[in-house]
Amino acid sequence: MAKTEVSIVIPVLNEEKNIPILYLELKKVMDALDKNYEIIFIDDGSTDKTFNILKELREKDKKVKIIKFRKNFGQTSAIQAGFDHAKGDVLIITDGDLQNDPADIPKLLEKLDEGFDVVSGWRADRKDPFFTKKIPSKISNWLASALTCVKIHDFGCTLKAYTRDSLEDVRIYGEMHRYIPALVAWSGFSVTEIKVNHRPRKYGKTKYGIKRLLKGFLDLINLKFWMEYSTRPLHLFGFLGLCLFFMGFITGLYLTIMRLFYGVSLSNRPLLLLAVLLVVLGMQFIIFGFLGELIVRVYYDEKDRKIYKIKEIIE
Repeated sequence: MAKTEVSIVIPVLNEEKNIPILYLELKKVMDALDKNYEIIFIDDGSTDKTFNILKELREKDKKVKIIKFRKNFGQTSAIQAGFDHAKGDVLIITDGDLQNDPADIPKLLEKLDEGFDVVSGWRADRKDPFFTKKIPSKISNWLASALTCVKIHDFGCTLKAYTRDSLEDVRIYGEMHRYIPALVAWSGFSVTEIKVNHRPRKYGKTKYGIKRLLKGFLDLINLKFWMEYSTRPLHLFGFLGLCLFFMGFITGLYLTIMRLFYGVSLSNRPLLLLAVLLVVLGMQFIIFGFLGELIVRVYYDEKDRKIYKIKEIIE
């Protein structure tokens, strides 16, 4: 069998009207590229005719692969399942709602050929409501770019292309699919972006809302911690612990001086309780740091994981 060059990963949820159109558009684009490809649809617990339509496509075209979830696990889980079952040297993610344009795929592949490991789509002319989607998205993208130091404009655009090497150790949870470029950049892979076409939704209902935005923000905080302190948790918890301990010590020293030299009673001073609390919290944070260091050592030693990524060895 010919080696699969490109895998297209598409998470879908109740997109019965969009799938046939999307499939025809994808097939037209990919056939013109003359590459061996596969199209992986992940049915994330659809309750309409989505799965039946996918089975009909599979009967006509063996390049179509279907992964059906038992229930709705979310877009991140669907994308991870696509990664786990893809065979291509290049993996492309796109939405199943027709808002991403398959005609942009050749541009993504051309950019990868320039030597980049990840090419992210940028919906510069986004066809979405201004207040409910564009404004929250701008805030989210600004925070993501500032915290991860990955300078792309549109973390939320699903249309992205990855080399297989860049995704080798990537495992995503929660709502972290939008931050995959930051994860691979942290491992030393190169990330860039290109402007892509964005189309208004024609059929079905959007799956995004303020709740997912809040979840994404919490995942961003988790990602920031992982990128900065996953191999050195003591640096974070130890620093916080020392700060709290020092504040408690200074407060306690002040109260001791007031008692010994000025005869001030401490029995009714809430400041005494605060000093004790700060010292105890400081010690706990330092202990958390040591425990974190032990967990990190177990994590990396268990399967001989490395804390570095080698691009090339010349001998």
